[in-house]
Amino acid sequence: MTMHRMHKQLRRWTGVGAAAVLAMLAVGCRQDMHNQPKFVPQRGTTFFADHRSVRPQVVGTVARGQLDEDTYFYTGTVVGANGYREERDAMPFPVTMTVLKRGEERFNIYCTPCHSRVGNGLGAIVQRGYKTAGNLNDDVHRAQPLSHYFYVMTHGYGAMPDYSAQIAPVDRWAIAAYIRALQLSQHATTADVPAGTTVQALKSVAEAKGLPASFAEPWDLPTTAIDAMPAISSEGTPAMAPAYPEAPKVQVPHETMPKGAAGMTKSTAPAGTGN
Repeated sequence: MTMHRMHKQLRRWTGVGAAAVLAMLAVGCRQDMHNQPKFVPQRGTTFFADHRSVRPQVVGTVARGQLDEDTYFYTGTVVGANGYREERDAMPFPVTMTVLKRGEERFNIYCTPCHSRVGNGLGAIVQRGYKTAGNLNDDVHRAQPLSHYFYVMTHGYGAMPDYSAQIAPVDRWAIAAYIRALQLSQHATTADVPAGTTVQALKSVAEAKGLPASFAEPWDLPTTAIDAMPAISSEGTPAMAPAYPEAPKVQVPHETMPKGAAGMTKSTAPAGTGN
C-alpha cells in the first residue's frame, strides 16, 4: 500500500468517526426532556375538560403526618351507645413517671398563671384581679373524666381560651394525667399508701432534713380571690405580693406520708385509666 492510499484511508475513517460523534451530539441536544408537556401549578391546560391543570385530590386523601386515625387521642371523645360523642375517664396511652413529669412541666408553664401550682384556681393573675379560675381540686372537677381536661385544653371553656396551638395533643394528655395526680396529692389519705410501704410522720421527716417540726403543719390557702388579693398599703395602692414566696402554698392534710417521698410516689401514680 502506497503512502498516498494510506492517507486517503485515514481521512476516510476520520470522517466516519467525526460523523458518528456529530450524530451522538445531535441526539443529546434534543429538547424532549426540557420541553416536556408538564402541568404548571395554577395554569390552565387544554388536556382536561375543565381546563384546570391542578386536579382535585382523591377522596380520602390524607396529608403526611395528619392521619389522626386514633380519634380519642386527638379529640378526647368517643361515640357512645346513643350515637353522641362522649368523654371518657381513660388515657390513650400508659401513664409513666416520665409522662407525669412532662405533664407537671407543661402544667407549670401554661396552667399555673390561672390555676396556681396546686390547682386551686388562685394563680398569679387571679391574685392581681383576673377572674377566678376553676378549682381543679373541688368535688366537681375531681369527678370529671380525664378526657374532659384534654377537651377543655383543646377547645377552651368559659373565660379560658383554647391551647391547641401552644400544646401538642400528647402534652395535653400528659397535663390531664398530672392534674389527676395533683388532685390525689391534695386529697390523699393513709389508705392510698400501698401495703407494705413504710410510713413516717411528716414532722419526723422535716426534723431529719434539718427543718423545724412546724414545717410539716398544714399551710392555710386562700379560699376566694378576695383572700388572695394583695393587701392595700397606707397610700391606698395594692401592696404587690413577692414574685417568689418563701414557701409554696401546699395543703398538707395529713401528718403521715410514705418514707422518703415529698409527694406522690411512682407506686401511687394513677394507672392508665387515671383512677
